[in-house]
Amino acid sequence: MKTLYFDCSSGISGNMTLGALLEIVGDDNYLLNELKKLNIDGYRIEISKKVKNGITGKYVDVILEDDDHHHEHEHGHDHHHDHEHEHNHEHHHDHEHYHHEHRNLNDVNEIIDQSSIDDKSKDLAKRIFLRVAKAESKVHNKSLEEVHFHEVGAIDSIVDIVGAAILINKINPDKILSSIVNDGYGFIECAHGTMAVPVPATSEIFASSNVKFRQIDVDTELVTPTGAAIIAELAEEFTTLPAMVTEKIGWGAGFKDLKIPNVLKVYYGETEKQNESIVVMETNVDDCSGEVLAYTSEKLFENGALDVFYTPIFMKKGRPAYRLSVACRKENMFVLQNIMFKETTTIGIRYRFENRTELGRENIEIDTKYGKIKAKKVTNNGETYVYPEYESLKEIAQKNDIPLKELYKLEELK
Repeated sequence: MKTLYFDCSSGISGNMTLGALLEIVGDDNYLLNELKKLNIDGYRIEISKKVKNGITGKYVDVILEDDDHHHEHEHGHDHHHDHEHEHNHEHHHDHEHYHHEHRNLNDVNEIIDQSSIDDKSKDLAKRIFLRVAKAESKVHNKSLEEVHFHEVGAIDSIVDIVGAAILINKINPDKILSSIVNDGYGFIECAHGTMAVPVPATSEIFASSNVKFRQIDVDTELVTPTGAAIIAELAEEFTTLPAMVTEKIGWGAGFKDLKIPNVLKVYYGETEKQNESIVVMETNVDDCSGEVLAYTSEKLFENGALDVFYTPIFMKKGRPAYRLSVACRKENMFVLQNIMFKETTTIGIRYRFENRTELGRENIEIDTKYGKIKAKKVTNNGETYVYPEYESLKEIAQKNDIPLKELYKLEELK
């Protein structure tokens, strides 16, 4: 399976991500042309090569056009939101109309929605932005609606986040993994004063995700809030590099010169499909109504459960009860446990790890005389099976007043 592996041993920022992914895509103009679809102006992008401790990486700089004396440092390490942005521009008040219009998360989502970028990239960009906004709202004790422009909406973070989403979907990997994310230590100066590293927004993004991170002996910030949100959204596991045949490596240069090379290294290549280890959680409840269990199972599915079912059982004193069983991936386990505790009357949940073999599958649409039918195409040992989706068949059965069982017999579905 095609895998991207992010080596964040020197941290991660928005523009380092763009640099590394651009090297893998191999076409700078693809990104520049896609970003034009955002319909925002007031910036230009400079792409160059920078050497960091002997390693050459691609350096992407988002320059705000109204900066008469652009501080190179500003976007170099993607420091613009929340902290560094204002600090680096003592002259930013002259340009209040430009990049300090008060944009909140809804405004940013609207810019993304109104663009002609593909839907997958829009969704991914909005999910990354939501992580930044949630962290900022917690740090500043404001609602999501109140978190304003310099915190989540600066033009440069829009470009970084949407750009990263565009490039990820262009590469279209089956799996994205990351190393443990390294941040530095110490303090940095910013708009709100002196901040400890990791800065508050970055810490909160880590805390509300499954990111594994640590501090290393480098006296500065290595992970920006944008970088933290990108890797939190993309990586499904934080681990050492698995067995992989590497096809390409992308090097993204950061702004800083440190004792370690300030580069993000992204591997692209082929890993073997593993038999996936899944978590099976179970709990017995004898005082929960059918409605509550049905509602709970809906919430569990919405939050990443692979399967949810309940089995009638008898408990002590002959009480009829239900065993609620939930299968999920390891990274969703704590979120789902939390839902089970919150929504049902259970006070304890058992869990175990099980292996499952999963067939390769793709979602397809089949043309029939009644219209398109959605289906899953499954491959096993070179043989292909097509399984139509029930909801899709149901819609056609109702619309054309045909018995559902007849639709299953359609030649095109065989």
